[in-house]
Amino acid sequence: MIDAHKPDTLRRLKRIEGQVRGISRMLEEDRYCIEVLQQVQAVRAALNKVEGLVLKDHAAHCVQNAIESGDAGEQSEKFAELIDLFDRMRR
Repeated sequence: MIDAHKPDTLRRLKRIEGQVRGISRMLEEDRYCIEVLQQVQAVRAALNKVEGLVLKDHAAHCVQNAIESGDAGEQSEKFAELIDLFDRMRR
């Protein structure tokens, strides 16, 4: 991960961690199901944002480096990783 993006991404993950703990408390307190589900959706959206940031970083750094290296094997490997990732995301 690019160093400039790491602090923001880690902050987001710590916030998500707190949200998940909050959901646990909500369940322990027998909070209304819709309120719990809304928080679960918020966590999912926040994780999707983190996923997008990491993916952009990967493309801007790791994939770009493979392209610039001129190494066909490394390029094929990075491309295959992305295809596998997108395939798993569709499941």
